[in-house]
Amino acid sequence: MAYVVTEACVDCKFTTCVGVCPVDAFHETPDRLYINPDTCIDCNACVDECPVEAIYPDTDLPEEMEDWIDLNATAEEFEQIFSTGDPLKGPKCVNPDADQ
Repeated sequence: MAYVVTEACVDCKFTTCVGVCPVDAFHETPDRLYINPDTCIDCNACVDECPVEAIYPDTDLPEEMEDWIDLNATAEEFEQIFSTGDPLKGPKCVNPDADQ
């Protein structure tokens, strides 16, 4: 099992989840984060830190979000992120007022 970042992260890119990841499994694209499934150790630390509830275990992903498993599998194509930063809070962000 691995965790998956889903659509709710698009244009939000809160990074509080990155700060608690013990294995640096997060990678960033210009408008979202991905979790590298080969690095993720299924510790669940990131789930509670996501203010927009964008992170799910791949085994518990709602059917309409299953394509996000393949998207997260491309994580290594993007720069690895090691620390928290300012959120993007762009126009598609589901909750730009969320606390980070």
